[in-house]
Amino acid sequence: MGGRIGTARPVGRTRLAFGPDRRKARHMNTPLVPFALDEEQQAARSWFEELRNRICAAFEAIEREAGSDAAFDYQAWNRDDDPQAQGGGGVRGVMKGKVFEKVGVNVSTVGGAFSEEFSKTIHGAGDDPHFFATGISLVAHMANPHVPAVHMNTRFLVTQKRWFGGGADLNPPIPYAEDTADFHARLKAACDPHGADYYDRFKKWADDYFYIPHRKVHRGVGGIFYDHLEGDFAANFAFTRAVGEAFLDVFPRLVRRRMGLPFTAAEKHQQLVWRGRYAEFNLVYDRGTLFGLKTGGNIDAILMSLPPEAQWD
Repeated sequence: MGGRIGTARPVGRTRLAFGPDRRKARHMNTPLVPFALDEEQQAARSWFEELRNRICAAFEAIEREAGSDAAFDYQAWNRDDDPQAQGGGGVRGVMKGKVFEKVGVNVSTVGGAFSEEFSKTIHGAGDDPHFFATGISLVAHMANPHVPAVHMNTRFLVTQKRWFGGGADLNPPIPYAEDTADFHARLKAACDPHGADYYDRFKKWADDYFYIPHRKVHRGVGGIFYDHLEGDFAANFAFTRAVGEAFLDVFPRLVRRRMGLPFTAAEKHQQLVWRGRYAEFNLVYDRGTLFGLKTGGNIDAILMSLPPEAQWD
């Protein structure tokens, strides 16, 4: 796979709910990928896009329950500066509603070559900078401070090696032990059939990764994080799908549990201050943000993780 990293620009936009016309929704919200994919690449891409569709439908259903007609707004982007038309692209989906103050669900499938300097930092790209990447990334910032914010992403990368990575972590401004326990229990249930040590390993990885050194605090109450899961494609793909299914099962339950609770001005202030910490992590330490910026991704899609409002005292 060849091609130069291009500059991404928006190529289309539509406001569309995943409701009555699912075929139209799927067609209009699929990244443009002009290069050929092998069987493993296509399988991963198809799963990530299917998962996006189901997550968006689930989140819009919650908005309907709250009496809101909010729906995802989609913006497709590509890397059309690639002279060989091999850049691929993605679709950014954002919804601003009554329950979800701002939620972004992105999918992308891109290919090209890393810069010489950046390739040295990527698994399997030290001797050959060419790469393929496909994945889903999600961040939800909630209107009610009692409802936890959340992050989830899973991805499949190909360099001279092939691997999956991803995870999910819960970020409540006002933590509830019950929510934390349920979130971790569901992730553990996803991990256990695939590796006896997976949950403990990947929980510790999340604890270590989602830490803000200059604040000396963790970003939230943790979850799991994994990377460079390579070797057996079928087994690793099955695990990655299990992580996606676990997220889709547990997070809507937590939202429904808390979204009707009353909150005070002081609790809202607590949420806004906490969001500032979240923004600091994503802008200073997050590897996914750096990867997107270094590979010609769409700026709006990369920075969709930032909260709509935050405060620093």
